[in-house]
Amino acid sequence: MKIKTIAAAAVLAASLALGACGGGTAVTGNSSAVSGSAAGSSEEASGKGTADVSSAPSVSASSAKNAAQKAELYVTEDLGDAPELSGLTCEKKLNLQYAKDFAVYYYDDDYKIISIRDGGNYLIVPEGKEAPQGISDDLVVIQGPPKNIYMAASGSMCFFPALGCMDSVTMTSVDRDGWYIQAPIDAINAGTMTFAGKYSEPDYEMLISKDCGLAIESTMILHAPKVKEMIEGLGIPVLIDRCSYETDPFGRMEWVKMYGALMGKEEAAADYFADELTSLGDYKNFEDTGKTVAFFSINSNQQVTVRKTDDIIPNMINMSGGSYIFKDLENTAGNSVSVNLSMEKFYADAKDADYLVYNAIIETPLTGMSDLTGKNPMFSQFKAVQDGNVWQVDKSWYQSTDRVGELLADLHHMVTDGNAEEMKFLKKVS
Repeated sequence: MKIKTIAAAAVLAASLALGACGGGTAVTGNSSAVSGSAAGSSEEASGKGTADVSSAPSVSASSAKNAAQKAELYVTEDLGDAPELSGLTCEKKLNLQYAKDFAVYYYDDDYKIISIRDGGNYLIVPEGKEAPQGISDDLVVIQGPPKNIYMAASGSMCFFPALGCMDSVTMTSVDRDGWYIQAPIDAINAGTMTFAGKYSEPDYEMLISKDCGLAIESTMILHAPKVKEMIEGLGIPVLIDRCSYETDPFGRMEWVKMYGALMGKEEAAADYFADELTSLGDYKNFEDTGKTVAFFSINSNQQVTVRKTDDIIPNMINMSGGSYIFKDLENTAGNSVSVNLSMEKFYADAKDADYLVYNAIIETPLTGMSDLTGKNPMFSQFKAVQDGNVWQVDKSWYQSTDRVGELLADLHHMVTDGNAEEMKFLKKVS
């Protein structure tokens, strides 16, 4: 995409003068406010680290998928919700099993539209072709497959190595020390990917010089609308990723198919997703153990931060055979997935929980049980502390969206006293 125009230069000059500042058909699914996105994205992506729990498995060329499975990649019925595309007919749409927050529609001549709930519609133009005449102004045009991507949605970087498309991402909003998965660390070390400024203060000159074909942002960009306008003013399309709004772990993992559609790798994405589900074993039939679990962290104000009952992690606890200790917890102060409790309230509700799971995604990991009791002596009276059943989630989990379901298997191992060596994201606190 050629964006080095007089207009782009004018926008760039304006952006540098201002400094860092901050439509379409909706897909069905549960809605969330922008403030919920901030809690679900920025708080979990903060911190430093360089280690990966394990590298994401690559797409297997030898995956044995029969013809029936291949046929299920698309559906040809119920296309009435397809966005209109001037002069073209929708022929099919991507078949999704769990995801609720996106859809992909396929039209004549290999055009496709990715529709993201509350994030707009994106027209993917086949290589060598142009966008049809008379399309809606609300349709964001992306030349496919996009090259020189600026990735500012750190939780979705993992989909690119999973699909074998890591070389398409040449710029990132997270520097080396902010990554916990290996692929972006390796790319930065090799010089094939460059830190191009954080999402709220991108290096506009670099975006131009590297001929950026697409900026992928999390919903945090909605808190910096001027930045989004600046990027678009340079002729660079902006796609807003909303995978973190999927409350089903498999729905969140299934966003690999959205990225597969974006990059022209639909079959590879379907194979990857199927392989991930297979690796989780009999996850649909985990029996209720009656064991209760509290998931929490301690913030800088010494408040206990927990999750709303309908959040993805409480859902995984319940699916694993455990039972989230807070049955009907909501955030009455806003739409964030997190809820702050006083220590006294947390003690009253969770002191008899069979397991405590510390959220080291957003806070400094515990080095031992003394770290926990040092935060508040009341923890020594908790049943899970006395029984030695305190665990914590590794920071890499948030950046491993393609494998988030593996935490479900870890939780199942935990509540059934399974083999801790088989866990990917849970570690016991001793």
